[in-house]
Amino acid sequence: MRSRRFALMMMAAVLAMGVLAGARDRFDDWVQATALPRLDIPVGVEVMARDGSLLRAFQVSDGRWRLEPGAVDPLFLDMLVMWEDRRFADHSGIDPVAVLRAGWQALRHGRVVSGGSTLTMQVARLIEEGPTGEWAGKLRQVRLALALERRLTKPVIMDLYLRLAPYGANVEGLRAASLQWFGKEPRRLTPAEAALLVALPQSPERRRPDRFPAAAKSARDRVLARAAQAGLLSEADAQAAMAEPVPRQRRAFPALAPLLAERLRREHPGAGRIETTIDPRLQRRAEELASRAVRGVGRRLSAAMVLADHRNGEILASVGAADWTDGGSAGFVDMTRALRSPGSTLKPFVYGLAFDAGLAHPETLIEDRPTAFGPWQPQNFDRQFRGTVSLRQALVQSLNIPVVKLAEAIGPNRVVQGLERGGIDLRLPGGTPGLALVLGGAGVTLEDLTTGYGALAQGGRGMRLSALPGGAQALPVAMFGPVAAWQVGNVLAGNPAPQGARARPMAYKTGTSYGHRDALAVGFDGAHVGAVWLGRPDGTAVPGAFGGDLSAPVLFDLFDALPPAALPPPPSQTLTLPNSALPLALRRFAPAGEVSRMAARPLAPDRLALTFPPDGAVIETSGPLLARARGGKGPWTFLLNGLPSSVASDRPESLLPDPGPGFAHLTVIDAAGASASATIRLQLPDFTPR
Repeated sequence: MRSRRFALMMMAAVLAMGVLAGARDRFDDWVQATALPRLDIPVGVEVMARDGSLLRAFQVSDGRWRLEPGAVDPLFLDMLVMWEDRRFADHSGIDPVAVLRAGWQALRHGRVVSGGSTLTMQVARLIEEGPTGEWAGKLRQVRLALALERRLTKPVIMDLYLRLAPYGANVEGLRAASLQWFGKEPRRLTPAEAALLVALPQSPERRRPDRFPAAAKSARDRVLARAAQAGLLSEADAQAAMAEPVPRQRRAFPALAPLLAERLRREHPGAGRIETTIDPRLQRRAEELASRAVRGVGRRLSAAMVLADHRNGEILASVGAADWTDGGSAGFVDMTRALRSPGSTLKPFVYGLAFDAGLAHPETLIEDRPTAFGPWQPQNFDRQFRGTVSLRQALVQSLNIPVVKLAEAIGPNRVVQGLERGGIDLRLPGGTPGLALVLGGAGVTLEDLTTGYGALAQGGRGMRLSALPGGAQALPVAMFGPVAAWQVGNVLAGNPAPQGARARPMAYKTGTSYGHRDALAVGFDGAHVGAVWLGRPDGTAVPGAFGGDLSAPVLFDLFDALPPAALPPPPSQTLTLPNSALPLALRRFAPAGEVSRMAARPLAPDRLALTFPPDGAVIETSGPLLARARGGKGPWTFLLNGLPSSVASDRPESLLPDPGPGFAHLTVIDAAGASASATIRLQLPDFTPR
């Protein structure tokens, strides 16, 4: 007690010395020579949602919760100044009136009756973490406070206080305290909340509401009473605020999209604030669904989800684990970025490539029968075969033999290239693509799979997804054309909704990896694309887990949080015909070997042939392309890159629209279903002066 009184007297003496005219110059030099500590107070990294709300905050390196103050309720600031430093706006670091009053009261009563520290002096103590009771410490605080006032503005000093004020345990600063005790930002505080946050820093441990609620309430009510006396509150408002209980437990700091936030922090070292495109409402819904999906299903089960706007590539929700704090289910692993087997979810892209190449149509018939592909004899999931089916049926029923036949005709390398054009980067066993990749024999991330389905929704060319504003990038090359993309989407839209789910306009596909290790569902509507994964991060089996049973209902629940968005109409060039009305070559899929044997036969005089342009020709053109056939039975239909360009022409020649520079594939089909093709290269005329 004696040291406190002596310190107050010393402060008064310093003030008196400062105002003596003969010593003013030396006093100014003494203040000016003060060495300031570092004022760039570190704060935790903040990851923000698209609406500006906090997704997740991180502690500073020493483990303290300290955040940028942000917007502060004016009532709090008024109460703070009223309670701590009424002349804060006018003094130069110390308040002579308060110091003299405090010193006189201490000498008169033998104890401290009122404090003399200004907010600036408190900032001086906090930035140095210096002692509060020793006279030497008080003198240092006085000197530093005077120096701070000369070199900083009042708003900067207030900002330092709002960052550093102690609120107990490892929490510092108003914003961290407001989030901890009230779960809200400090820009809108009730009178009771503001008063408690004013009172706590004076004795942060002995007034902690969770431990000493009576002491916390008493201190808060004293602030409210004085606020009413000062005219900051009406008496009625102060009494109503005093009737409110104080919070009895600390709240957890926000942790929405925790694994995504952690990844973004690692990827942007040094960033204090990271903006994202995450929609907090959709993120909460996705996390609730992930938690619900694994509840009671099995030990160590986890879930992951990605939801994006495929029109601009913005990720709206990202769930990396069902419970990111659960070590038993490897909740620390972000399963949106983990390589997993995609099961049957790659099949739609194989169909799209086949449609785009003119090899098939959704109504083309194909045989689902036991077939050997070299030494490999794949089977359907249920080990049953359906015989003759349309490709539409084969895709909806996720049959294996038909898709492998298509992949063989296209070629595994071209399948991989098509997937990569859609943003799907595969991890191939041994590095060499084989036919098994179309049944899930490759590693894919959930985020890449979502990207690929987003490209499917966008007519074959989509966006590389991103959770950063402006971070999405358009994929440079389409995986296939808009007609093929629409045809695949139209088939997938025919999948029935899971049992109990509300039907909605959505194209989706499920997948189950070998051994029931991964259960997936991926889908899109006219605006959004989403993917759901359930499984065990360690790769062990989940007996009985199927994508259609586990993941598809979750996907539909996720889309129920979105407004319905209709799927697009077919492009104008689309052939929406039954099998019987298709050109003969598209009515039944012919395996590649059969096609090559037919091509090896000598041409009969009246056999259909494409005479111009010849196969392999390089043609300079900047306008319509002339195609001419010979033989066959009219009328003739010409396809350019798999799309009808001239239908039922009465002459075996036609002017086709210029497809632009690059390779082009031409096909002519006659009334009997015979066809002939050529692949050519088009280039612009060379106008270089010679």
